[in-house]
Amino acid sequence: MEVGAAVTNRPDCRWSVLSSEILCDSPWLKVEREVVATPTRPGGVEWLTAWRPLATVVAPRLPDGRYLLIRQERISVRREMWEFPAGQVDAGEDEAAIDAAARRELGEEAGMFAPEPLVPLGILFSSCGFTNECGHLFLARDVEFREGLIARDEKEAIHDVRMFSPEDLRKAIAEELICDANTLAVFARLEAKGIL
Repeated sequence: MEVGAAVTNRPDCRWSVLSSEILCDSPWLKVEREVVATPTRPGGVEWLTAWRPLATVVAPRLPDGRYLLIRQERISVRREMWEFPAGQVDAGEDEAAIDAAARRELGEEAGMFAPEPLVPLGILFSSCGFTNECGHLFLARDVEFREGLIARDEKEAIHDVRMFSPEDLRKAIAEELICDANTLAVFARLEAKGIL
């Protein structure tokens, strides 16, 4: 079978919500208990879903070919993680504003500006077993540092910004220094598209 021949990234119209109850609601996360009819279970199945806003992940590449990563605290896993800059699309922004959100995160988290158009690398569902979170992946080419761009959220704790050559990235992934889904997905897309 041809790769992707039987796979689609579009939702199937045979899905419908039979009942739902909101268990948690915040600006960043809504948790809902649902009974959902599926293509193979038309009577429904109970499921908990964490609804999240759209997100962006940006691989900033400098003119010399190195990539910029940030190291920040991730409370849920009790670790500091090396990651490409990422963040949510603000409430009220729609898919047309994803590029702007990606540029904003690049500036706020790393102080970098992308003079070239961002290169879309596709989407990622970060953990589709429990959340609808969809990340839009980008390459930012020839990024440059700009004074005054950094404006980190009060909940963020970014400890370091460092440049990685493609070889450094491969080594850091092999040694599990880089292990978050967003960064791994962007790396895989860059490799698969022959960009890295």
